[in-house]
Amino acid sequence: MTTTARPTAPPFTDSPSRPRTGAGLVALLSAAALLVPACSAGEPRHQPAPAAEAVLAALPRSTPSALTPYYGQKLTWRDCGAPGFQCATLKAPLDYAKPSAGDVRLAVARKKATGPGSRLGSLMLNPGGPGGSAIGYLQQFAGLGYPAEVRARYDMVAMDPRGVARSEPVECLGDREMDSYTQIDVTPDDRGETDALVGAYRKFAEGCGAHAPRLLRHVSTVEAARDMDILRAVLGDRRLTYVGASYGTFLGATYAGLFPDRVGRLVLDGALDPSLTAARMNLDQTAGFETAFQSFAKDCVTQSDCPLGGRGTTPKQAGDHLAAFFRKLDAHPIHTGDPDGRDLGEALATTGVIAAMYDQSAWPRLRGSLDSAMKDGDGAALLALSDSYYERDSGGHYNNLMYANAAVNCLDLPPSFSTPAQVEKALPTFEKASPVFGRGLAWASLNCAYWPVKPTGAPHRIEAKGAAPIVVVGTTRDPATPYRWARSLAGQLSSARLLTYDGDGHTAFGRGSRCIDTAIDAYLLRGTPPSRGKRCS
Repeated sequence: MTTTARPTAPPFTDSPSRPRTGAGLVALLSAAALLVPACSAGEPRHQPAPAAEAVLAALPRSTPSALTPYYGQKLTWRDCGAPGFQCATLKAPLDYAKPSAGDVRLAVARKKATGPGSRLGSLMLNPGGPGGSAIGYLQQFAGLGYPAEVRARYDMVAMDPRGVARSEPVECLGDREMDSYTQIDVTPDDRGETDALVGAYRKFAEGCGAHAPRLLRHVSTVEAARDMDILRAVLGDRRLTYVGASYGTFLGATYAGLFPDRVGRLVLDGALDPSLTAARMNLDQTAGFETAFQSFAKDCVTQSDCPLGGRGTTPKQAGDHLAAFFRKLDAHPIHTGDPDGRDLGEALATTGVIAAMYDQSAWPRLRGSLDSAMKDGDGAALLALSDSYYERDSGGHYNNLMYANAAVNCLDLPPSFSTPAQVEKALPTFEKASPVFGRGLAWASLNCAYWPVKPTGAPHRIEAKGAAPIVVVGTTRDPATPYRWARSLAGQLSSARLLTYDGDGHTAFGRGSRCIDTAIDAYLLRGTPPSRGKRCS
C-alpha cells in the first residue's frame, strides 16, 4: 500500500531503516518506502469506512504436496555485485492455487555471517515500497551498515518480491512517458484538467496491463509472504527472522498471520495497519505529511535561509506561503536546466517537498532547494529531490519502483475512489487534514480506479495467534506510516510488543536513537523483546 501514479504519499517504501552509507538522501528515498497508499484501496465513498473485523487465517502447517518441489529446491549461489555478496534464483509458483500453471523466478542475495560467535541463522530484510529493492538495500547498506554483531551472527538475506527490481519486474511506461506522467497536474481546476489526469491514470494502467498481463494478477502481499516461507525453508531455517520497514511491516505481519508457528524474531518498523481501507489510509497519511510539514516549518523559520518566513512566522503562515508558491508554479513553471527540457511545475515541486519529509536530515537541503526556487526562479534542486523520490537516474531512466508499487497496492485493496466525482466530494476532508498537500493527495488516490486487474485483497486484521514475540516499532511524527498504525497493528498481533520512538521521520531503527537501536539489537541477538510500553527519544 503506497502510492503509485503521481505520488499521493510516498510509497512505503518506504524507507530504509538507516540511510545508506555515502549515498545521502537519494539512497534514503529510493531504498525505502516512498509513498503510501496512493492507489491502495478503500471505500468508493468520500468518508472512510471503519476498520475491518475479518482476520487473516493461518495456512495449514503441513506443506501441500504440489508445493513440495519448491520447498525442496537447492539454490545455486554465485558471486554478484559487490565483493562478499552472493546471488541466486528461487523458483515459486506463479499461482499458489494452481502450482502447475508455471513459475516465477525470484532474485535472492546474501552476505554470509562473518563471525565471531555462533551463527544464528538467516536474517531476511525488506526496506518497503512496495517496490523497493531488498537486494539493493542489502548490498548498498544493510550488509555493510547493520550493527557488526548482527552481521557477525546472521547470514544477511534479501529477496526482491515478485514484480520488483530483479524479480521479473513489472513495467508500465517508457522513460519519456514516465516523465510526462510525473508532471501531470494533480490539482485539476476544470473539466479539461480532470480529464487529462484521468487519461494519464488510464494510460499508466493500460501500460502495466500490456507489459505484464499474467504477472499482474499475482503480485499480492499474500503471495510475496508465501514466497518468503519457501525461501526460509530452502535456507534451512526452522523459523523466520526478519526486519521489515514501512510496507515491509505489512509483508512481515502477513507472513506471521499465515505462518504463526514459523515466526522467529520479527521487527516491524514504521508499521502499516492492515485493517484499514485505502481511503482511510490515504487520509491518515495526508494528515501524517501535514504533521511532518508542521515540524519542518517550526524549524525552518528559525533558520536564516528559510524562504517560508522568519522568526515569529507560524507553521500555518509558512504553509500558506508554500501553497501560494505551488499555485504560482501551477500557472507558470520555472526553469531547471534539465537536459530533457523538464521545467518545475506544481506536481514535481510537491513531490520534491514530500520526499524531504521522510527524514529531518533532509530539511537543510529542502530549505536550500525552496530558497533557490522561490527567490531565484531556479527549480533544479527541487527537481533533483523529486527525481530521487521516483528513482529517476541522471540518464533519465526510471527503476520499476512506481510500477511495482501500483501493481501491489491495486491488487491488495479495492481503490479509494472510483470516479472524479467521489474525489471532489472528499476534497474538503483531505484539505482539512492537510491544507498544503490535501488536494493533491486526494486526486492521487484515484489511480487504482482504472487498474486492469481486479483486487484480490480486502482490509483485515492480523492476529498471528501462537506466534513468538514480535516487535512493532512506531515513530510519533512519522509522515508516511502514522504512529496510530503501529499502535493498531501491535493491538492486533497476539504477541506484539510496541516500541515507541518519540521523534520525526519515517521509521526508527538506525536513525540515531541509541535507545531504539539497543532494544532491537538485544531482540535480534538474544531474543529479548523490549519491555511493555517502552518509549525512546
